[in-house]
Amino acid sequence: MTKEKINKEELEKYRLTIGLVFIGFVLFVGIIAINLKADTITHKFKNPSFNGINTSSHYLTIENQEFNRKLSIKEEIKAIQEQIERDKENTTLARFIRNLESRIYAQLSRQLVENLFGETPSTEGTLSLEGNTIEYSIENGIITLKITDADGNITEIQLPIGDFSF
Repeated sequence: MTKEKINKEELEKYRLTIGLVFIGFVLFVGIIAINLKADTITHKFKNPSFNGINTSSHYLTIENQEFNRKLSIKEEIKAIQEQIERDKENTTLARFIRNLESRIYAQLSRQLVENLFGETPSTEGTLSLEGNTIEYSIENGIITLKITDADGNITEIQLPIGDFSF
């Protein structure tokens, strides 16, 4: 090997060493700079149940949400039950029964009016209907209706005959 070749190799080693030192220096400075800006890593819980900050308002919020949810569930159940009741009342059978009851009550009412105000009125009488008793009597131009319900409560109505005019 010649002196020139040796000098070239040493120059190349020198340049490589300088380059590595420079890269090492840049990395060292970079790491130091990052560490100067860095802060310690601390873990903090965001949930107030764990860290204690604003815990009472957090618990109140949870309680309010639970209460509102329970209330909405109760309202939904009530609405569904009411819908079921409405559906039961609007069946064909239910409408038929209401219509039949209405006609029966109209006939009973017509017969009672006929007995009280007809051409040959009766002076007294009794009618029992679904556990209720209706007693009527006519004395001195006054019709007295005495209605006794199933519990024994009495309602008395007095109507003067001939004082009604339309």
